[in-house]
Amino acid sequence: MCALTMSLHSVLSGTRVAVMLAGLDLGLSTFEVGILVAVFALLPMMFSVQTGRLIDAIGPWRPMCMSASLVLVGAIIPFVWLDIITLILCAILVGVGQMVYQVAALGQLGRGNNDQRVRHFSWLSLSLAFSGTVGPLLAGLSIDHLGHRFAFVLFALPALFSLGGLFRLQDQLQSAPRHHHEQDAKLKVTDLLAIDPLKKVFIANLLISGAWDTHMFIVPIYGVDIGLSATTIGVILSCFGVATLLIRMILPLIQQRFKPWNLIHASMVTTTLIFILYPFIGHVWLLMTLSFGLGLALGMTQTSVLTLLQQHAPPGRASEAFGFRMALINGSQVTLPVGFGALGAVIGVMPLFWAAAVALTSGIWVTRHAGNDDSNQPSNHRP
Repeated sequence: MCALTMSLHSVLSGTRVAVMLAGLDLGLSTFEVGILVAVFALLPMMFSVQTGRLIDAIGPWRPMCMSASLVLVGAIIPFVWLDIITLILCAILVGVGQMVYQVAALGQLGRGNNDQRVRHFSWLSLSLAFSGTVGPLLAGLSIDHLGHRFAFVLFALPALFSLGGLFRLQDQLQSAPRHHHEQDAKLKVTDLLAIDPLKKVFIANLLISGAWDTHMFIVPIYGVDIGLSATTIGVILSCFGVATLLIRMILPLIQQRFKPWNLIHASMVTTTLIFILYPFIGHVWLLMTLSFGLGLALGMTQTSVLTLLQQHAPPGRASEAFGFRMALINGSQVTLPVGFGALGAVIGVMPLFWAAAVALTSGIWVTRHAGNDDSNQPSNHRP
């Protein structure tokens, strides 16, 4: 399952880069390219909760097959004809397909007892870190050596592999438990937020994913402001990716000694301190160190967040909770670049780091007692 998820996620991480570079090659402005990239997350932001409810009702296999098919078609379209319309279609299909697949996969991997769930989510986090590193690298290499069109068709291969793997796993993918659909139809996402432990997980997840996106958006701008080359900026960002991959390799050992909320709060505190320091640093090796430290901090939280969501979600609504988490992440990816871009033009880049630090500090205060909700047994909260 993790191998198929990693394969499909590499298509998303790679095609985002390929779409950006293809758009620039077609003569689009940087603002237009930014809007194009935001399309990847726009529809997933709007429909991930409904997708989670559907998966809770009918099980994961059919939605996962549909999602892999969407990603496959999305990767092929720009190969057939490369223009702005096909790039938009690619972004829509790959973004929606990846969202559906990941929500379904999370619900499936979250089954079992707490130890099994932590192990599954740890492997998933490591897989996503690897595919998130390999996808952009593959996009760059294929564009340089094969051209923009053939780069897209190259990403159709991982999607085809995932689709074929799903047919081999059809018997192993469990069907969703049956519930009273008449009652479930009346449930709302606000019911999830009424569960205090679950609400705190959502708050932490939003701030952590926002910090991730903040770093990826602001550091290139900050690097240009202080006169760094594009290559140097890329090296600084790559330190973040390497650290994320490394921390997830040893994360199972760390989780044996620390509870999920301990790791989440440690991550938020460390990230806050790094954001406070960033504007005062101009030396490349120090920026690389901060980027690496931030990767370690943010990279160790995904398994904890997923475990807590599964633990505290009401029975039969785990995929819906994962869908709402996905909506928060995609919402951050849509709004932060636009909001920070506008805000940075008024107040400059440096205060943006501190604004993110203030938000994280507020999140730490709001969730400070959340560790008391940790339990080795799944919760049976009902709103």
